[in-house]
Amino acid sequence: MKILVALLTIAAACVLSTTAASAQNYPFCLKGCNFGYNDCNFTSYQQCQASASGLTAWCEANPYYRAANDVQPAGQARYSKRRL
Repeated sequence: MKILVALLTIAAACVLSTTAASAQNYPFCLKGCNFGYNDCNFTSYQQCQASASGLTAWCEANPYYRAANDVQPAGQARYSKRRL
């Protein structure tokens, strides 16, 4: 029983310590066969391409990226200013 609790604690610590791609707010990700994860630490496509050079890797847009001007204050909805 103690071993099971210890293993569950270690597994929970490992899951909580990983960083998801969505937590990184950069617009481009490096993907490829050499990576077990997406490296989404690039501010420009050219920067990502330079890092991918010489590797079996490619660059893609980060699907979780949100620019600072896209963020809305909580509780406010977007309404159209057009009249019907």
